[in-house]
Amino acid sequence: MKIRGNPLPRRLIDVLCFLLIGIFLPIVFVFEICVVLPAFHEAGGFWHTFTFLMAMFLVFNIKGNMIACMMIDTSVDVKQPVDPKWQRYCSICERLAPPRSWHCKICKCCILKRDHHCLYTGCCIGYLNHRYFMCFIFYLFVGATYALVYNSIYMWILQYHVYGTWLTLLKLICPMLMFVTGNLWTNMFLLFYSLNILALLYGILLLGYHVPIVLSGQVSAHRKSREYDNGWLMNLKTVFGERWRLAWLSPLIRSDLPDNGYNWMTKSE
Repeated sequence: MKIRGNPLPRRLIDVLCFLLIGIFLPIVFVFEICVVLPAFHEAGGFWHTFTFLMAMFLVFNIKGNMIACMMIDTSVDVKQPVDPKWQRYCSICERLAPPRSWHCKICKCCILKRDHHCLYTGCCIGYLNHRYFMCFIFYLFVGATYALVYNSIYMWILQYHVYGTWLTLLKLICPMLMFVTGNLWTNMFLLFYSLNILALLYGILLLGYHVPIVLSGQVSAHRKSREYDNGWLMNLKTVFGERWRLAWLSPLIRSDLPDNGYNWMTKSE
């Protein structure tokens, strides 16, 4: 597995999207553990400890898989011998490119089995880091769902006298109202709650889009093609590796991929 040597050039939008997860997530985690969780469970009790450990597990997988996406280099190795069977020529790299690799104008190189350029990691998702991207959005969805359940009960039931007003709904619909009415503490929670809803919707959208693509053995740019569809099990192994049943539990679990990223077996073969 290749680790990036030189950092990739970052666009402003890449930096902003990264900071949204990189900084916002730890702040929200501290708020949930210190403010919301004690309102439900007594400190030191079973459910308090269980929920705290579950939150740690989710944050670790969200951040860990995100960092893995950024650190693992999935670009075409220029030292890799050119196979005469390769038929596509990259005019920018000025060399024959492996099948399923495409040039990214942002990363400025050809990416093995390129799926897309991810704003939140500032790099391309391809052959070697596709697994970590899928785990990232999966745990983002699970974490956002888990947090939204607790936050909703906290806001609409336990703290209804503070948040249960029409003004609260208006602030959620129009966040700009948070800057002109109410106290800082109340508005901060409403901001976290709004971002929690957005994270859940974002996770649902990404999973709904990418899961069918992975199961069909394709990438986003050629999602309607079935050329490399070798059955859902083999397609999963192509992304998550031979230990696909365990790979999603942690980014630290090693799971070797069955292909080399340069030569692919088509459905007809």
